[in-house]
Amino acid sequence: MASIFEATAGTLIGPTAGGSVTQATSKATGVTLNTATGVIICNDATLNAGVEVSFAVTNSTISATDVVIVNHASGGTAGSYLVQANTIAAGSFAITISNVSAGNLTEQLVLNFVALKGAST
Repeated sequence: MASIFEATAGTLIGPTAGGSVTQATSKATGVTLNTATGVIICNDATLNAGVEVSFAVTNSTISATDVVIVNHASGGTAGSYLVQANTIAAGSFAITISNVSAGNLTEQLVLNFVALKGAST
């Protein structure tokens, strides 16, 4: 029987080296960060109430079978944003940020992400 700490489907388990990157011009600007975990500092451009925006994360460590988890760590009004990773493919994924508040927000969000290694059957 395999240990619950044994990674048989992938290689990421426990702490791993990460990195950080800052968006250049808007919340729709793509970034490149080639680490399995990381911090993305979003541009402080206005995101209007009820609007969502997506941006690409180019990342050579990502496989199409991975699961990417992202969360709003700091830097904005708590509870005013929903963030999710989607469109996961070999070498990239996307992050969508939704402003779920009643007002337009101009905040520099800090997002944390981690890629959990998956396996195809």
